[in-house]
Amino acid sequence: MFELVFSVCLIANAQSCKDVRLTYGAESVTLMECALIGQVEMAKWMAEHPGYRVTRYRCDTPRRAGIDA
Repeated sequence: MFELVFSVCLIANAQSCKDVRLTYGAESVTLMECALIGQVEMAKWMAEHPGYRVTRYRCDTPRRAGIDA
């Protein structure tokens, strides 16, 4: 299981940034599949949030609820 993590910043205020996390529940998703699928998922997210731009992304293991990395 992988989590797509991408950092986004407001276009109008480049200092206002946050991380967005999308988790893939399928156990069989590989790191390469996460990276490929992640590009599609980021494009969908960006279409729904036109005021943001992606500054970087990565695939990672999901964080457990209540634990900050």
